[in-house]
Amino acid sequence: MQQRAPRTDLFTPFDANHAGYLEVGEGHRLWWEESGSPDGIPVVFLHGGPGAGCAPAYRRFFDPARYRIVMFDQRGAGRSKPYASTEANDTWRLVADMEKLRTFLGIEEWLLFGGSWGSTLALAYGQTYPDRCLGFVLRGIFLGRGDEVDWFLRGMARVFPEAHRAFESHIPPSERQDLLAAFIRRLNSANRSEALAAARVWGRYESMCSTLRMTEAPMGIESGESLLAIARIEAHYFMRRLYLEDNQLLRDMPKIAHLPATIVQGRYDMICPPTSADALAQAWPAADYVIVPDAGHSAMEPGVRAALVRATETFKARLRVAA
Repeated sequence: MQQRAPRTDLFTPFDANHAGYLEVGEGHRLWWEESGSPDGIPVVFLHGGPGAGCAPAYRRFFDPARYRIVMFDQRGAGRSKPYASTEANDTWRLVADMEKLRTFLGIEEWLLFGGSWGSTLALAYGQTYPDRCLGFVLRGIFLGRGDEVDWFLRGMARVFPEAHRAFESHIPPSERQDLLAAFIRRLNSANRSEALAAARVWGRYESMCSTLRMTEAPMGIESGESLLAIARIEAHYFMRRLYLEDNQLLRDMPKIAHLPATIVQGRYDMICPPTSADALAQAWPAADYVIVPDAGHSAMEPGVRAALVRATETFKARLRVAA
């Protein structure tokens, strides 16, 4: 009998089954949704940014007949409230929020799926609650190290000089020695127009460097209002080095190295260069490490998208056997 080739394309669009808000304290309410099969393998989708929020297309990485798909907007992001807030917003509060959501939904263990900042948060949660993790599908690895933040702010100019010039030119020459602080002042300005203008510049810079073929469109979002949470919360976390010690996530890998994982990395990812994925793969010998040869950072580039769907299909079979 001829064996069917593994699926490599997104699943047909489907709707959520349930959605609502979860009060997590300190004035924050998280938007969450469930889709797929109520009796399926629980998986939690962790969006990037921090601050980017979730979109319906992200459900489509998972077979709705076999997965119970949980998505939520992290503090200040997407539909969570208050919007674009950096108050009481840090890595370890987000880890605690995930655990509250898991308990609220009555889930014993779940698969963690995250890209970029979502990979950081998945590792931080996993190393805090390893017994609650079935495994990991991680993309565009970001370990929250200082050199990764510095690369985003200045290093990408080596590959995308025109994009960086547009980014830097938003700041007067007298303030460019500390671009991050200068952007934070504008993103948090009481003058809404000034804050939105800075958010558009930040979003365009990130978008222009995110794909193998450079695009001017800021992540498909034209509104400064829509970009404000991404820019403001990213800058807030970057200033504080993601609330992590340098190399903390690599140092603590023994806590989760026994768990199954797939690491997907675009060869030409300029937002999160492959050196971080390589370091993680070296610390995680049991992980499947997939380099996509013709892709950048975006999860929706064809090769990355295909690799992620293959990973969820593989976990579907692996976790069924394990059960």
